Amino acid sequence: MPRISVLIPIYNVEDYLEECLWSLRRQSFGDFEALCINDGSTDSSRAIIERFCGEDRRFRLVDKPNSGYGASMNRGLAEAAGELIAILESDDIMYPMALGELTGALDGHGAEVAKGSFTFYWSQDGGRDAPWDGIPSDLCDRLVDTRIDTRIFRQKASIWSGLYRRDFLDGHDIRFQESPGASFQDTSFAFKVWSCADAATFIERPIIHYRQDREASSVNSTGKAYAICGEYAHLERWLGERPADGHTDTLWTEFQVSRLNAYLWNLDRLDAGLRVGFAERAAQEFARSRKDGTLDLSRLDGWKRLNLERLMADPAGYVAVRNRSTDAGTADKLRFCLRLGGLPALVEVLRARRGA
Repeated sequence: MPRISVLIPIYNVEDYLEECLWSLRRQSFGDFEALCINDGSTDSSRAIIERFCGEDRRFRLVDKPNSGYGASMNRGLAEAAGELIAILESDDIMYPMALGELTGALDGHGAEVAKGSFTFYWSQDGGRDAPWDGIPSDLCDRLVDTRIDTRIFRQKASIWSGLYRRDFLDGHDIRFQESPGASFQDTSFAFKVWSCADAATFIERPIIHYRQDREASSVNSTGKAYAICGEYAHLERWLGERPADGHTDTLWTEFQVSRLNAYLWNLDRLDAGLRVGFAERAAQEFARSRKDGTLDLSRLDGWKRLNLERLMADPAGYVAVRNRSTDAGTADKLRFCLRLGGLPALVEVLRARRGA
């Protein structure tokens, strides 16, 4: 029985798949099985998988009709034989020591989950990496209860830079939502993991080249525009059904912050004609949460509270102001704050930041 089952969801990725699978084949830690989950690809992806399976017995083809990322991942979890679960996206590249680093951290600390960092990777012009600095250094090389120290909730989900004990996932029934396509299903998986992990450990070193070549510049499809709402609706139901405990209020706050961050990110990438409609949908969702008691604005920092209050009060007006503020620099943020709430809002945000 292999120690690690590596789940690789695959759909029409012939341009990058071979490089991805070679990075797994060359791992310094070799006690793994690679479950290549072909989600009904119509290009040469299946032929590439079959060649790797023929050359290396650790690779196995799991063939299924096209039904989306979440269904592929749940199929992989059902077929996995290893006691540990890793995830490799079919266009990404593992550093050679990735599985060894994760396994060492997991075993060394007796953790349920181990998570490493990654680099953003562009393959054009000979390849270029940029570091991701989302893991605070003081979280690394020790055990962390992520229900208490919740900083990791506010970072990119990046479930593919982690290693998970199978009995931890099974014990908490952590699975993927089986929605169509391949948009945002990692969001709820990551949130569930951090909501349940009382023994996580983190690695500051990068273990994955996270490919950016396929990132879309904008979204002009209504279905894609609102896909993120379905993921958060699923997560909201899951959190609502979770037995209440001493962490419940904290987890609801992290849920609302995560949803706000994701919705604003999504808003900025939408075609201009879709933005007001999406903002109105978002405002309605947050208003319902406030009414049912799962959104407490007083638990948000000044900047997020300002954004959310203005979004809920006047979605179209909020979009108009946000459309004029495309730069992420400090000066532009200050101008954006002034446009949203005037000088009193700016003073409140700055005071809150100084006190943080």
